[in-house]
Order: sequence, then C-alpha cells, then structure tokens
Amino acid sequence: MSLPAELTEALTAAARADRLLITSDFDGTLAPIVNNPADARPLRDGAEALVALAQCPHTWTALISGRALEVLRELSGMPAAVHMVGSHGAEFDSGFSHPIDRDLLARIAAELTSIAATRPGVAVELKPASVALHVRNAEPADAEAASAQALEAAQNWDAQLTKGKAVLEFAVITTDKGEAIDILRDEQQASAVVYFGDDVTDEKAFRRLRDGDVGVKVGPGDTLAGYRVHEPDDVVAALKFLLAARAAN
Repeated sequence: MSLPAELTEALTAAARADRLLITSDFDGTLAPIVNNPADARPLRDGAEALVALAQCPHTWTALISGRALEVLRELSGMPAAVHMVGSHGAEFDSGFSHPIDRDLLARIAAELTSIAATRPGVAVELKPASVALHVRNAEPADAEAASAQALEAAQNWDAQLTKGKAVLEFAVITTDKGEAIDILRDEQQASAVVYFGDDVTDEKAFRRLRDGDVGVKVGPGDTLAGYRVHEPDDVVAALKFLLAARAAN
C-alpha cells in the first residue's frame, strides 16, 4: 500500500529522533469502525507493528482512546509494553487526571437512558467518568431527535460535551487527548511524537503537536494534522514503515 510521499518523508525524519513516542487513537484508526462497539478489534498487522515499535530502543507507544481504560485494554489485546490512556485522555493506570462528580454522572446516565428508551437503535454507553449516546444504528429521524433531546438536557449539566462520529459524549471531568500526549511526552522525555487519529476528538491531540512531530488524520474532514491517509489499513502501512525506518537507525 502506497503512502503519500510527504508522509513517508516526515515519518523517516521522526524515526531518527533520539527518543520517539508513537501514539494512536483506537476506533476508526487502529481498529475499523463497526456497528457494535464491543466487536471492535485492532488490525493484526498494525497491532503487531505497534508492539514491535515499543521494543525498539528509546521508543514508546501508546493508545489514547475515548474508551474506558479497562475496555480499551480488553478490546485492543495489547501487552503492557504499549501504554493505554482511556476516557479521551483523562484515564491513566494511576487513575483519573481530575476528580469525578459521581452524582452528576448518575444523573446524566439516567436522563440519556430515558431518551434512548424511546428511540430504536439509540444506545447509551456508561463509562467511569462520562456517558455516551450512540446513534449510529438508529434511523436518521430517531438519531436526530435523540441527539436534540440530549443537547437540550445538557443545558442543565455542568459536563464537557464531545461530539464524535454518530455519538455525543458527556464527561464530568476535563478530557483532552492533547494533554495526555503532553503527559506521555514528559514522562518519556520524547524528542518527537507521532499521532494517528480519525475523529474530531483527535483534533485536541493534533493541536498540541510541536515542530518535528507528525500528526496523521485518518479519513475526510477538516483537520489540524499535517498529513492525511484514507483508512485504518493506511495506518497499518504507516506503522510498518515507521518500524522499518526506526529499526534501521
């Protein structure tokens, strides 16, 4: 699979970094989008490349996802060598980066569950610090109505709204994939970062990238990323290219 020449040039340069951090979103990036979120799995070659990169000298890898950390670990099947950050960058192995308002979380869950109950195909996903309303499997009219009801209800919640692909997520803590990248960068003292992402939530990560970093948008849509590929298979190709380039240094 052919990657854009300008991307291979950027990855080749990143591979020469003294200390390299490779990070990626999960759904829609390393794992294709599926109708049932519980069925998502990473593309095998991409997962193997990410693990192999983590075994290179002075190289670290991480998945940064909107999934709850425990769910991300289970679905990705990644070993401990690959760092995991859940809840859109707020949930680390050490816990959450900010306190959780559990009363508000329960209230949001109850109201969204009530909305979903009257709309076939609309589903509610409960997470440790947020609640997501999924409308991917609903008819357009039901998806639009449920989303509108949720946004109206949210006027009374002190929650952070994240709009993704066919999903609205309401978090009771501050979530930021860019902040997660900064934390991982500082922990590993990385001199360069590569990040792959497909959704609007990944723009917070692209915004935090610095000179010498490489941001790769997967799929269509406006982006702050410097580079673009079409689909998760391209991410696999980029990871394999990066692995070969890193191993050659």
